[in-house]
Amino acid sequence: MSTYVLALDQGTTSSRAIVFRRDGRVVAVAQKELEQIYPQPGYVEHDPEAIWSTQIEVAQEALMDARLTHQNVAAIGITNQRETTILWERDSGKPVANAVVWQSRLTSDICDRLKTDGLEDIFRKKTGLVVDAYFSGTKIKHLLDTVDGLRARAEKGDILFGTVDTFLIWRLSGGKRHVTDYSNASRTLIFNIHTFDWDDELLKVLDIPRAMLPEVRSSSEVYAETDSGLFGGSIPISGDAGDQHAAMFGQGCFETGSVKNTYGTGCFMLLNTGTVPIESSNGLLTTIGWSLGNEVTYCLEGSVFIAGAVVQWLRDGLKFFQNAAEIEKFAATVPDSGGVFFVPAFVGLGAPYWNPNARGTIVGITRGTTREHIARAALESLGYQTRDVLDAMQQDAGMTLGTVKVDGGASANNLLMQFQADLLNTVVQRPVVQETTALGAAYLAGLAVGFWDDQADVTRNWALDREFAPSMDVQQREQLYSLWQHAVERSLDWATG
Repeated sequence: MSTYVLALDQGTTSSRAIVFRRDGRVVAVAQKELEQIYPQPGYVEHDPEAIWSTQIEVAQEALMDARLTHQNVAAIGITNQRETTILWERDSGKPVANAVVWQSRLTSDICDRLKTDGLEDIFRKKTGLVVDAYFSGTKIKHLLDTVDGLRARAEKGDILFGTVDTFLIWRLSGGKRHVTDYSNASRTLIFNIHTFDWDDELLKVLDIPRAMLPEVRSSSEVYAETDSGLFGGSIPISGDAGDQHAAMFGQGCFETGSVKNTYGTGCFMLLNTGTVPIESSNGLLTTIGWSLGNEVTYCLEGSVFIAGAVVQWLRDGLKFFQNAAEIEKFAATVPDSGGVFFVPAFVGLGAPYWNPNARGTIVGITRGTTREHIARAALESLGYQTRDVLDAMQQDAGMTLGTVKVDGGASANNLLMQFQADLLNTVVQRPVVQETTALGAAYLAGLAVGFWDDQADVTRNWALDREFAPSMDVQQREQLYSLWQHAVERSLDWATG
């Protein structure tokens, strides 16, 4: 009897697989780290074969740990690091180059030329995005421009493009299905979020052949069956959404005005704006949250490039601690950051600044500064960057947001969550099941095959773990935030010299 759903969560730093029950609780988890490739400062790549091998291994491991076979699994849902770009051969399935990761600044020069040519407004109006190296479109162009003969092969349909979800569905289905969903397509810089199709004008600007692009489908439907050799039998693949969109769905943020913030490698806040796209005037992105049937839900998004990654850097680069979870205990040994502010602009700054030439900056250091102060400042940077985004979001939406639901690895950090509530002057709610990204993918998959009846089932499954209420006085809050803004100013355009 099919009484479980399997979610594949392919993230920036790891591949995970989680088995969920009907009540949304976790049955089994498997995870493998994914190697990061840094060809030069600001460039980030992944080996597509490593993406595939780690993801299929953890999927098989999770089912084994739960003592399940394909017969017990009603469906598979996929959620993924967004914007990361993979090109591969249609016939062999072999990637033609490393995946260009969303964090990579590889195509900043292309973006600068597009802006100089006065094209940014066209992209903005059609895609809801800013012209930035973050998104897939310029990554595709770079690969077609630099790999000999690749564009001609792509024009003939011999080369396929996909974000990570598309690549995984292609491999899982044995090369039978080349497909993505609206949420992932809306992050490519070449998808029109109003006509719901790849945009011919933008494809012409970037010289990208339409023949290489996947079919775009809803976020919840049966796309394909897995190749029977992978799990001992076929399983429907029926859910697909980019990681932040899936987390929003997993949190049950279905009402217009509901907000979630995910703390992962980056930090991503989304506001549900319903069936109406809101164009941002404050450096946010207009994006498709998900699509169910014929209805599309739009969101405003603030994308912070470096969040949990700064904790990894303290662990791996500076050797402050051996386990990322230790940062809470480490930072709690001091009452505050001692006047130190850490702007983790390792690959530039995302929303609301969109400054690709910003670089990591630590200010306010004195002889009394310790490692603990720097660690606390790094942790607090997640809160400050979230405040940047929330302020912009409230201005764009014309509303005051009273509650923020949180998820992701750092949401388990009570010190950070209390600081977040204090800095936002907003109630922060953490759910019992914090694996909301994978859970959202599971819900989308399960809804498509009748495992869950409707979105009300999702809402009923959500349960509060802990609520954090603001307690910091107004003067302290605004003084700290003002100092943060001064620190950000010092980081801007550093790479331009």
